[in-house]
Amino acid sequence: MEPRIQYAQTKDGVSIACYTLGEGKPLVYMTSWPYQHLQLEWQYPPLTRNYELILERRRLIRFDGRGSGLSERSVGDLSLEARLLDLESVVERLGLETFDLLGHSSSGPLAIAYAARNPDRLSHLVLWNTFASAADFFAIPQIRALTGLIDTDWEMFTETMAHVVFGWSEGEEARRFAAYIRECTSQENVRATIPAQREVDVTELLPQVNSPTLVVQHRGVAFPTADIARGLASRIPNARMVVLEGDYRSPAQIQLGTILEFLSEGEKAEIASEALSADIVHTILFSDVEGSTALTDRLGDAKARELLREHEGIVREALKSHGGSEVKTMGDGFMASFSSATKALECAIAIQSAFAERNESAEEPIKVRIGLNAGEPIAEDDDLYGTAVNLAARIAAKAEGGEILASEAVRQIVAGKKFPFSDLGETALRGFEDRVHIYQVSWREG
Repeated sequence: MEPRIQYAQTKDGVSIACYTLGEGKPLVYMTSWPYQHLQLEWQYPPLTRNYELILERRRLIRFDGRGSGLSERSVGDLSLEARLLDLESVVERLGLETFDLLGHSSSGPLAIAYAARNPDRLSHLVLWNTFASAADFFAIPQIRALTGLIDTDWEMFTETMAHVVFGWSEGEEARRFAAYIRECTSQENVRATIPAQREVDVTELLPQVNSPTLVVQHRGVAFPTADIARGLASRIPNARMVVLEGDYRSPAQIQLGTILEFLSEGEKAEIASEALSADIVHTILFSDVEGSTALTDRLGDAKARELLREHEGIVREALKSHGGSEVKTMGDGFMASFSSATKALECAIAIQSAFAERNESAEEPIKVRIGLNAGEPIAEDDDLYGTAVNLAARIAAKAEGGEILASEAVRQIVAGKKFPFSDLGETALRGFEDRVHIYQVSWREG
């Protein structure tokens, strides 16, 4: 996946490299400046995994700030005000009206300043392992020691920075990151950015940020500290703070899952409305608990209902995380609608994985059957009807506990997405004159 690089021209005449990739609501993702390179980052797995996860739900916008990557390197003005021109030029070049903004590490102050000055342009703001005052950042002992190496030994500076970020035990990973840093910028540029960065302080702008804001801090990240993150969250009106376990080496799903869920807030009503709209292709998911009647007979009403409430909680959490709209519940099962077949399949896999994990230690297992079909249902009275819905229900009834079955329509929509389908051939389904082609989705690891 190689993005097409474009160039934006700032008001002070600097050429800024940028790209837009994917579909959906735009997310401008600003990484640590000046360690940016739009082409080489796609050869660096930790960043690639993050971007691929974002692209499942969002349109990704990236740019190299002045003095870095593919943007103009020899630039005199490296101040925060000048860097705001970089962001503004990209927003105008790509025609972004409203968007989400993520500021990571040294790009956090830039995100704060833009949010305070452009409240009508931002839907959400995410501040990830970052700070408002550079004085707080440069006061950290490790940072003071690290910056002292810039003038004396450029290679030692990059190697040390990489090991501080990834840990001293991560030899190969740290060496790759150090090499990446050296390609992103130069010793002269980094030497020039330090005085400019030391002057940055947007603390007074924090109360002016009106966009919904999430402050994210990794517990295992040495700098900036959790105290700095708490200071951010406490000064931004109605901001939320989340402390994640792990560090920069954490899987992309852990790093970005919480962030993407936050960004999707406010869209749920829109999703629900879309799910019940006619003339739109939807993926319909049916699920139910295998043997629920026998379960009630064996355990009694109270105990069985307790298990079904647990089942409802797990399914609803998966629907929420994957953009699914709950159309209705049938006591021991659900009907849900998705605008994306990919998200529907990911949700089905998440549901089965969650129950498998739960059943490992549970006294009473819960086995769920899932069936999916895609089509254009009829919307009426907050419900969905028609052949597309009926077929999804019949496919679910054909499944066994712990199994996901899908129609030919679903398989064709996600062709190329590498979902593991097993062809079960054609089968007769009640209410359908022709035999129906069904596929099993293998969801267990390995």
